[in-house]
Amino acid sequence: MEKQRYFESTKFENIKELIYHSAEEYGNNTAFILKKKEDKKIEYKNISYKKLLEEVNYLGTKLFDLGYQNKRIAIVGRNRYEWILAHLANLLGGIVSIPLDKEMQVEELENCLQRSKADMLIFDEKYIANIEEIKKRNQTNVKEYICMSKMENYFDIETLKEDGKKLLKEGKKEYIDVKIDSYKMNILLFTSGTTSKSKAVALSQNNIASNVYAMLLVEDLRPTDVNLAFLPFHHVFGSTGMIVMLASGLTTAFPDGLRYVAQNLKEYKVSVFVGVPLLVEAIYKKIEQGIEKKGKTKLFNFAKKLSNFLLIFHIDIRKKLFKDVLNELGGYMRFVISGGAPLDKRVAKGFTELGIQIVQGYGLTETAPVIAAENVKKVKYGSIGFPMENVEVEFENKDEKGIGELKVKGPNVMLGYYENEEATKEVLKDEWFYTGDLGYQDKEGFIFITGRKKDMIVLKNGKKVFPEEIEILINRLEEVEECMVFGMPNDKEKNDVKLSVKVVYNKEYIQEKYPNIEKEELHKIIWEKIKEINKTFPPYKYIKNMILTDKELIKTTTKKIKRHEEIKTMNL
Repeated sequence: MEKQRYFESTKFENIKELIYHSAEEYGNNTAFILKKKEDKKIEYKNISYKKLLEEVNYLGTKLFDLGYQNKRIAIVGRNRYEWILAHLANLLGGIVSIPLDKEMQVEELENCLQRSKADMLIFDEKYIANIEEIKKRNQTNVKEYICMSKMENYFDIETLKEDGKKLLKEGKKEYIDVKIDSYKMNILLFTSGTTSKSKAVALSQNNIASNVYAMLLVEDLRPTDVNLAFLPFHHVFGSTGMIVMLASGLTTAFPDGLRYVAQNLKEYKVSVFVGVPLLVEAIYKKIEQGIEKKGKTKLFNFAKKLSNFLLIFHIDIRKKLFKDVLNELGGYMRFVISGGAPLDKRVAKGFTELGIQIVQGYGLTETAPVIAAENVKKVKYGSIGFPMENVEVEFENKDEKGIGELKVKGPNVMLGYYENEEATKEVLKDEWFYTGDLGYQDKEGFIFITGRKKDMIVLKNGKKVFPEEIEILINRLEEVEECMVFGMPNDKEKNDVKLSVKVVYNKEYIQEKYPNIEKEELHKIIWEKIKEINKTFPPYKYIKNMILTDKELIKTTTKKIKRHEEIKTMNL
């Protein structure tokens, strides 16, 4: 297969080499914008690439001084500058970094600290109640608890940095001089697994560095860009994404929360946005609803047709034509990356028609993460694009439609599941990693994912149904916030299931469009629309039953539905 190379990218063995290169190449560029609120007064502080490396070295020097060379340090907290300092200080010193999900309850957090054998925990003060509880229980290996902000009874990152700066001035260079073993375990990431006991994925610095290199060969990231760090850093998509941004020399700002995304896009003049489909689709739905409220849907659709026609002759008027819409996204948005689950084709097409480049990528924690992605030259709506340059893909046990399990080989494939040889052997065979995802490759080489092997619904007649393809269409309904398609035991047919859907209705939209509507009536309205969707599928894929609720579906922190847990709540 032809190699995809559209941009310059430098190959690094490890993250230390990469960060030192960025500090030299982009020294005075702003790496991070920090926002401080005090008495309604807002202050912004810019951290340059040069300053970032200095501060990482200060913190790392102090960590070595405290005896944490060759140890393990866990991090739990929101996306913020101190999180990045802690993670990079670990990596640049060869300390095993253990990013943990801030949403975990005490038992889960404690369990992950025990299993990873963490020696230190760096935490965000927002989660102090959980930390105090873990300290009190004293069931882990953690010797030291460091707070990301100044806090009574705890060491904090700022103090450690100041101490480290003094130590460096005194000539303590052990941390700076440490040689990185690029191929040994340096990151332990817990999968956001939909099982009660997530797996601990062991990654090396080279797993990440090789993936960053491959991504930058095909994705158009520029030192002049501003990125909003929305994906949680404890997730591989978020943490590798952050390293990609640092390798590109661009600026990263931190969001104030989901409700403030629109405001933050304007505030920081964001040009690059990386998100999961749920968020990307929600942003596009908001655009459409805004246009509908102003009564301009017809005009908008005509403008799209006109623009698409002119593009045939290489006349691009999208930025002028959709100026008002683009201003709602801050006015600077040019590039959106979606990953983590399938993106609705209509949304991908919609962003493109507005003049915003959007690409879809695909990967897993176990592959650090990107296996394949679309790029500036290779886009096909609904596909996940082409494999990364250094990744091989094959489909195993293909059926009559050419659909098989996707397996991959490459330098980004994990070392294995930590202390779980049995689970590792199940997915790693002869250097191939079996993803558990089903899909196919078309004649042009584009990869399409049809669904998870374990989520596939097999009917009694042998027909296979992938819930995702039906969910995408139901999620387009304005009345629907989210949904989950599943197989409900069929009373009439033993050993068979009837296709059903659990729909969470959009409270805000319903209140506005159908004030004071009874739930029974709402059920009827949505069910009629689902019956219309049924007509677009062969009869065996028809939805036969619907459960309506306003309660959010159980999800992982990367917004994937925990299907099996959700089904358990229904007592079927």
